[in-house]
Amino acid sequence: MKSKSLEYYLGLPYRIEIIPDTVEGGYTASYPDLPGCLTCSETMDGIIANAQDAKRAWLEAAIADGIEIPEPLVEDVAEYSGQFKLRMPKSLHRSLAVHAKKEGTSMNQYCVYLLSMNDAKHVTTGA
Repeated sequence: MKSKSLEYYLGLPYRIEIIPDTVEGGYTASYPDLPGCLTCSETMDGIIANAQDAKRAWLEAAIADGIEIPEPLVEDVAEYSGQFKLRMPKSLHRSLAVHAKKEGTSMNQYCVYLLSMNDAKHVTTGA
């Protein structure tokens, strides 16, 4: 079986995740469909360039080593409404509302922030 070219893989719509480092500054970028393909940079412009370089290098190494390269998962985002209902204890509801108020944001935005931070941890750690 003939392997696909680097240009083929570079043309595929691999999803990139960029996460700011709130402790030390800068950004980390990874491609969830390409295990171990990640990079970092101090600036947003830098992270985009570094991510493209990292993807190219990852793909070149995988092709050279004969490693199977996964193609990106294509999801139908139309099946997701962006909404779901959630029941929680009254004490948690109060705590979230208090924290959101302290942050000067809506409880909805605060919960989205918390969920996205937790999701980012799972993506980067693989947990």
